Amino acid sequence: MQTSLKRVVFGASFFLFTIVASVSGYMLFGWSFLDALYMVVITVFGVGFGEVKPIETPALKIFTMVVIVAGTSSAVYIVGSFLQMVTEGEIQKVLEARRMTKGIESLEQHVIICGFGRIGQILARKLTESEQKFVVIDNDEGRMASAEKRGYLALQGNATDEGILIAAGVKQARVLATVLPDDALNVFITLTTRELNPEVEIIARGELPSTEKKLRLAGANHVVLPASIGAERMAQTIVNPHALDFLREDAGRQDLSDLLAQIDIQLEELTLAAGSPFIGKPLSSMEVRGKGAFVVVAIRKEDGEIVTHPSHDRILHQGDTVILMGHRGDIPKFAQRYAMKRQMYYRGMSY
Repeated sequence: MQTSLKRVVFGASFFLFTIVASVSGYMLFGWSFLDALYMVVITVFGVGFGEVKPIETPALKIFTMVVIVAGTSSAVYIVGSFLQMVTEGEIQKVLEARRMTKGIESLEQHVIICGFGRIGQILARKLTESEQKFVVIDNDEGRMASAEKRGYLALQGNATDEGILIAAGVKQARVLATVLPDDALNVFITLTTRELNPEVEIIARGELPSTEKKLRLAGANHVVLPASIGAERMAQTIVNPHALDFLREDAGRQDLSDLLAQIDIQLEELTLAAGSPFIGKPLSSMEVRGKGAFVVVAIRKEDGEIVTHPSHDRILHQGDTVILMGHRGDIPKFAQRYAMKRQMYYRGMSY
């Protein structure tokens, strides 16, 4: 495609040079600019009108023949290169579409992503990193071009259409994720998918909490509410900033707090203030008094260093922040019983 474009540019440049050189040549033979330009135009384009002035000298005849050959050749070269460029583009589109279709037809146990917006793009990137096979469906031409540019298998069309889902291999798919920002469309896609493949696992996005029930009734195995997850993450950042620092240390733990929240387990942090009965004692003494209500996952020292997987015999010091994991409600009771300080943060200030 780029080679054909270069040919068009080269031909146009040569044609323009031929016109300028020809006009200049006739003017050197004593013709006016208008007469010279008129002569070049009727000669190059083969109109067939008579010469402006008699061409009698051998030099003028030879020059005119050169103008005819150069002008006609450059014009033909431009047209041919342009047609080649157009033809190559169309052939390339057909071949690309055929390659895409064959690639999708050969897939089994793959993932289908309905919607290539912000969430769909993040999901596709994560699946690529984990070497998962997937197909993207979206009806926006620009987003589909973006998906194809990244090397994804993409199918342009409406994901609510049975034909599009079948073309994407829904009957052989392992998972379908519908991540459109429209709850009604997600419900409809879930219903259609469940009818086409009762065994496929469906993960659906919901904007409103009230939609979760509808999506599950429609056949979704899992419902993800991005707004709720975002609010939960912000709350965790305010309430337990050190716990979030601990999670960010490892990319594999970044979403742990969100997953724990779904099963009523949370990360909490308790600071050993002056007078705490655990100061100067091993970590095991705190775990014993907790009676299995929590698990210590990390300790943040007063200088900011985070110690992961602390040993049971590690001595606790004043100012240490112990990061715990346990059921909601159990840790606050433990902190109140032993007068431990639970840190609450708001806009970067500690109270």
